[in-house]
Amino acid sequence: MTPLYARHKRSTLAIATAVAAGALLTTGLTTGVASAAPTQADTASARPAAAAAALSNASRVSLIQKAEAGAAETAQNIGLGTKEKLVVKDVVKDADGTVHTRYERTYAGLPVLGGDLVVATKDGKTASVTKATKATIKVASLKPAITTAKAEKQALTAAKAAGSDKTSADKARKVIWAGSGTPVLAIETVVGGLQDDGTPNALHVITDAATGKKLYEYQAIENATGTGKTLYSGTVSLTTTLSGSTYQLYDTTRGGHKTYNLKHTTSSGTGTLFTDADNTWGTGAASSSTTDQTAAADAAYGAQETWDFYKSTFGRSGIKNDGVGAYSRVHYGSSYVNAFWDDDCFCMTYGDGSSNTHPLTSLDVAGHEMSHGVTANTAGLNYSGESGGLNEATSDIFGTGVEFYAANSSDVGDYLIGEKIDINGDGTPLRYMDKPSKDGGSADYWSSSVGNLDVHYSSGVANHFFYLLSEGSGSKTINGVSYNSPTYNGSTVTGIGRDKALQIWYKALTEYFTSTTKYSGARTGTLSAAAALYGSSSTEYAAVKAAWTAVNVS
Repeated sequence: MTPLYARHKRSTLAIATAVAAGALLTTGLTTGVASAAPTQADTASARPAAAAAALSNASRVSLIQKAEAGAAETAQNIGLGTKEKLVVKDVVKDADGTVHTRYERTYAGLPVLGGDLVVATKDGKTASVTKATKATIKVASLKPAITTAKAEKQALTAAKAAGSDKTSADKARKVIWAGSGTPVLAIETVVGGLQDDGTPNALHVITDAATGKKLYEYQAIENATGTGKTLYSGTVSLTTTLSGSTYQLYDTTRGGHKTYNLKHTTSSGTGTLFTDADNTWGTGAASSSTTDQTAAADAAYGAQETWDFYKSTFGRSGIKNDGVGAYSRVHYGSSYVNAFWDDDCFCMTYGDGSSNTHPLTSLDVAGHEMSHGVTANTAGLNYSGESGGLNEATSDIFGTGVEFYAANSSDVGDYLIGEKIDINGDGTPLRYMDKPSKDGGSADYWSSSVGNLDVHYSSGVANHFFYLLSEGSGSKTINGVSYNSPTYNGSTVTGIGRDKALQIWYKALTEYFTSTTKYSGARTGTLSAAAALYGSSSTEYAAVKAAWTAVNVS
């Protein structure tokens, strides 16, 4: 589970991802007078030659089947051992014909956690291989020295600390842990239940099968045409379905997305599908009633704008790029001040906030939540340390992209995260991308200790990088919001425009990042993406390098 924001004493906001959990986090908004003119990059309509090509579902399936058929040969060609096998996770094809195939790995039939890799091929030849770990996968024995019961006890203790009241593990399995250090045989245990604030629990604990030492833990819950009268985005159009004489909040044009009502319960089910007689949803005002449609209208609108953003900007058809829509659940719990994405149910869930009248259903929150799903189904960035910060930042980056894409006059695009939901109670946003430290906890620049921060704070380095790459350093006003972005080395950075910055980040995420990518690896991955998209001698490539230097990543 990835929550929307980091909880201070279990009271702050968090957003989640699978393989690692993620959260949102907020701070203040400054307004200016003039709007900055759009950059050439923002108005350009042509997509770079090395951008991912738009694939039909049939073409994607065909590429996956081809990769599956050749998986054994690929494993041999890239030097994997005889006990190792590749399992195809996804395929991306560039407009220039380069195919990037993302694989999971097994060893003697056991899943290798942290063994994922990406193989790029062109004209039938391997162009590059990017691995989550460079270590050789080899273990002396596949027989655990500890009992499964011991591993489960350790996992239950960790889950209890997070608030779970479960008395037994949901499941346990043998795995190879390659996420850090020397690969070892391990036991992965999953514990469910609820966390102490009501958020569902899906705690994964990795235990060394030889020593009983805990190697890693993460949350797999990721803290997401009628007329919609929304709370945050004004009056909008919603694609609905007429069933008999009743309209359903069911969008068949975007993978079958549905919006459900949990009626202030913490049910793990879908709840009740929203229906209406006149196809007008909500009142534009918040209500604590369990029948309130306003939060549902906001959630449905956020889902459709996020779907359209990914489709229009990257040619991606849904979170898994398979044309299948997720679903949304609103009115979760009572006065639940959070929102989360859960990859297991493939759904977004929104609480109603304080007094059940402040739903966490704003546009950038929706984009943030669903982007955790995209990360989980591509790079799978581990939700801890620097990779966890990159995971959170990815959701902030694409959530911001959704907000600008929607061009909604009631919620204009900005580089503030969660500014509409007022989690802090004083009108300030959760996070600031131009100067992350304005929230009181996030890092403006990289340091050797940044990986020790909560992922919602370590994300500041990548958020700052993205802002500088898009807009540049110094003082400026964009869409009425004033920004003043500093640099670590006092340099002046010239932005290349948000559109190009988004293309670079997406290409790096889907083709170069792995589960263990840290900030140094993110620099390498984005430079590789910029070189592929625009050339290694391009202005864009130089800007990526300058922006990373400006946040002390070299």
